[in-house]
Amino acid sequence: MIKFPLQGGADTPAETVAATPHEPHIAPVPRISIQAFCESAETAAVMQAAIEDRRMIKAHMKVQMGGIAAAADAYRGAPTPNVIIIESEGRSEELLAGLDSLAEVCDAGTRVIVIGRVNDILLYRELVRRQISDYLIAPVDVVSIIRAVSGLFSAPEAKPVGRTIAVVGAKGGVGASTVAHNIAWSIARDLSLDSVVADLDLPFGTAGLDYNQDPPQGIADAVFSPERIDTGFVDRLLSKCTDHLSLLAAPATLDRVYDFDVDSFDSIFDILRNTVPCIVLDVPHVWTGWSKRLLVSADDILIVAAPDLANLRNVKNLMDLLKQARPNDPNAHYCLNQVNVPKRPEIKTADFAKALEADPAAIIPFDSQIFGTAANNGQMIAEVSASHRAAEMFEHLAQLLTGRNEVKRPRATLLTPILEKFKRRQA
Repeated sequence: MIKFPLQGGADTPAETVAATPHEPHIAPVPRISIQAFCESAETAAVMQAAIEDRRMIKAHMKVQMGGIAAAADAYRGAPTPNVIIIESEGRSEELLAGLDSLAEVCDAGTRVIVIGRVNDILLYRELVRRQISDYLIAPVDVVSIIRAVSGLFSAPEAKPVGRTIAVVGAKGGVGASTVAHNIAWSIARDLSLDSVVADLDLPFGTAGLDYNQDPPQGIADAVFSPERIDTGFVDRLLSKCTDHLSLLAAPATLDRVYDFDVDSFDSIFDILRNTVPCIVLDVPHVWTGWSKRLLVSADDILIVAAPDLANLRNVKNLMDLLKQARPNDPNAHYCLNQVNVPKRPEIKTADFAKALEADPAAIIPFDSQIFGTAANNGQMIAEVSASHRAAEMFEHLAQLLTGRNEVKRPRATLLTPILEKFKRRQA
């Protein structure tokens, strides 16, 4: 028997195959080469669709027909890629014989995923002995392919890859930054989840003001010095707001023009994903190559809108575009902010939802006193009034966007807001 020179496949228990589809989060696939050899047109179509998924954007994938025989022929005189995906419609004996012939031409470090139609524990054990990385039962779907490839590069003992949450306004002035900052603060405090807020409005960002921070460095230092970006450098740029919340601040100055390439922020967030469980992106209301890329590549998206016609149109356009660009992801969420402004004509929530065929994730009431006080004092809404309806909405959105339903928080007292403000100043 010939074994593939692979790593990690033999330690995967049979139960993992059944448990994996229930995982709520699939990490982005790194910059790797993948070649798939299919036997059916249906599987080839699924592979082509997987290439278009936002989690596969960095991977280079080639799909061809021919199954194991074609793969063995292809690599007799050529190096093998990082990952080979093989489809076999044959019986167990044929599959194992073909894999033995493929193993003879596989380079060390190449990982193999097999798609077969035989659901048999004895076959699975033989595949484990040959150190096959994963075995999927046909027919497969796009998400199962992406999950299988992603899982090859996520060690069981490693920390989970960070979840990115993008918050963007459907229109300027709807309070998207305020919503983003309060959600991030709630994720850190209520869920005790280490988080980073990235203020991407470099000329006019308000995160520093909202968190009462004035860091000397921030995200501009990273994006304008790509050659210096590593874990230590990014860590030095973070300003600590609370025990679990850090800020990657915008310079908020106009001494330079902030024009970026489409992939200018990729390396920064790649590093943050490897070190922080949750990254909240405060995306400004602009439409550029880099802002579109950040929205499409985010794990969860929240669109903040006010209840008027222009916002309704923009939310619909954004949701339609994101649904088309992210066919294998849940739809983007939206929330209504600044609702019930006195004497202002507004579209009713029910009519807004009917037009979008989706209910808002939250309805945040207008309260100039509370929001104005928080903004002027560099506080979050829950620090000004823990029982305010808006504070409850931010807590709800934090749970929704992180996929966590249980909130563990110590009981508040009259001194809680004062003590939390003191801790922030000390930090």
